[in-house]
Amino acid sequence: MNQTIKDLFSFIQAAKTPFHAVAEAKKLLLEAGFAALNEADEWNLLPGHAYFTDRNGSALIAFRLPENEPDGFQIVASHSDSPSFKIKENAELASDVYVRLNVEPYGGMICSSWFDRPLSVAGRVLVKTETGVETRLISFDKDLLMIPNVAIHMNRSVNSGYAYNMAVDMMPLFGDGNAKGAFKKLVAEEAGCAADDILGNDLFLYNRMPGTEWGEANEFISAPRLDDLECAFSSLSALISADNPRSVAVAAILDNEEVGSGTKQGADSDFLPSVLHRVAAALGKEADFTRMTANSFMVSADNAHAVHPNHPEYADPTHRPAMNGGIVIKFNANQKYTTDGVSNALFEILCKRACVPYQFFANRSDLPGGSTLGNISNTHVSMNTVDIGLPQLAMHSAYETAGAKDPDFLIAALKEVFLASVKAKGNGSYTLL
Repeated sequence: MNQTIKDLFSFIQAAKTPFHAVAEAKKLLLEAGFAALNEADEWNLLPGHAYFTDRNGSALIAFRLPENEPDGFQIVASHSDSPSFKIKENAELASDVYVRLNVEPYGGMICSSWFDRPLSVAGRVLVKTETGVETRLISFDKDLLMIPNVAIHMNRSVNSGYAYNMAVDMMPLFGDGNAKGAFKKLVAEEAGCAADDILGNDLFLYNRMPGTEWGEANEFISAPRLDDLECAFSSLSALISADNPRSVAVAAILDNEEVGSGTKQGADSDFLPSVLHRVAAALGKEADFTRMTANSFMVSADNAHAVHPNHPEYADPTHRPAMNGGIVIKFNANQKYTTDGVSNALFEILCKRACVPYQFFANRSDLPGGSTLGNISNTHVSMNTVDIGLPQLAMHSAYETAGAKDPDFLIAALKEVFLASVKAKGNGSYTLL
């Protein structure tokens, strides 16, 4: 296992929820010399220095300023969230025999993948203090829950296509009848407070299985939350190593992509544009902000579909990305993906500079696909944007699969993105330095 995969697995294991993903990102950035900024404070930014700020504890934007006056921004955007189950405020569903937890789906997951595997709970707890409210991250580092399948003798249609009822089939088992009232006490103990001091929480189920490398030559990796922590980790790794950018190098890890991005910490908020405006103002270039964005480039990094070994018919006849085949550039005529001729051309040049292979994805024309945060972000701060990702199988499963070589390809390409400078010359011509 190479060091990149070890570091990726370590990041994913720590990033159990979006809150933990941002906490782990902060740790990596601080170790690399980035300085923390509070959105509520005045920012004094210095050329040649690197900074980060977060919003809601679940979204983060890190940036590195060049020594010289920048032309624009070079941005890589990914997301911190993955499909899961959120625990409701009144969590316990108790009977004389069992105690289950009352959950609701977050995002569109493959329900069957969550059954009969060890699960636990992680998230944030809001605690009453003498001066107000404090946020504390918790995660139970133990096998705490299970969502049990119904025996095939009682559900003989399960292998013929079964419609899961989210309010019935997906409730996780927490304990026997003696566990009544225990869940809130456990949460309080993990948060280091009295149960009565808990004012609110955002808690999710998470898959306990660690990442693994497998295949005839260890060519595959599997882990929870590869979509989209693989891209988030790669963008951070590239930004940390890109130490002499020509433009303002920005890594944005946004939240709530899986549920539409329409939150204060999502792509459909003012988080990204407000940070970019503040950076421009600190550099004395607020009046030139429109010119800066015209000379900017964004990579929307969200994993892509590899051709499936058992169902190759779902792939488009001429767009069949393979794991370990390099970065996937994604196209869609209806703008589910933002890639167009210009952004594709610019990104291809950067991949070639990095000596990184790339391939193309488009949905089969009769099968609608998902979307990403790229086109949503572009409605708030407009610039040439390409949608890319790494090829994977079982997207939105509790345990997903990708290629072991591809993270290194992505880090190398994104480093070239951060080191570059795009200048719009007019009439559809661009200079790429």
